[in-house]
Amino acid sequence: MNDNKRELFRNLEKFYPPKGSLRILEVGCGSGANFEHYPTGCRITCTDPNPHFQQYLKESMAKNDHLVYDNFIVASGENLKAVEDNSVDVVVCTLVLCSVQDTLMVLREAQRVLRPGGAFFFLEHVVSDPSSWVYFFQHVFRPIWYFFGDGCEITRATWKHLEAAGFSDLQLRHIQTPLFVLLRPHIVGYAVK
Repeated sequence: MNDNKRELFRNLEKFYPPKGSLRILEVGCGSGANFEHYPTGCRITCTDPNPHFQQYLKESMAKNDHLVYDNFIVASGENLKAVEDNSVDVVVCTLVLCSVQDTLMVLREAQRVLRPGGAFFFLEHVVSDPSSWVYFFQHVFRPIWYFFGDGCEITRATWKHLEAAGFSDLQLRHIQTPLFVLLRPHIVGYAVK
């Protein structure tokens, strides 16, 4: 997945403010797997509903000292009230929208905190084409995957939520990743406020 992330995050340079550092809010940051792909000097605010990730995050921060870490906020993607309106240049959400309770609410919160002209970056696994065997097996294994995958839904058509969210520009591609067959279908891209 590193190649996909590297290609996606090359586009971050388009969203630098006229003055100052690029301000990134990463929703569902986990252990900081995206940090190595961010440009030097970015200011990062991390959110995750699991407070225990902060310890792993500290280890990742030490390895990625090319970034400036502003804050870690214990919050779900649906409730980013600790982040001010129009205060970040980029919101990053990778492999998170599969397990949130309300995808549209996460997208609304992202739009609220993004400055005008800012962007929402995503890389998410999605449901396969309905005519495929993968689609069939995603639905067969959905309940088991949800239980053992900590609430992960493998049958979400997340691109439909992105299309309906009202962004001014949506750059979205469907790709196949080298992961387990049920997780191969992905979408990747960014949406501009």
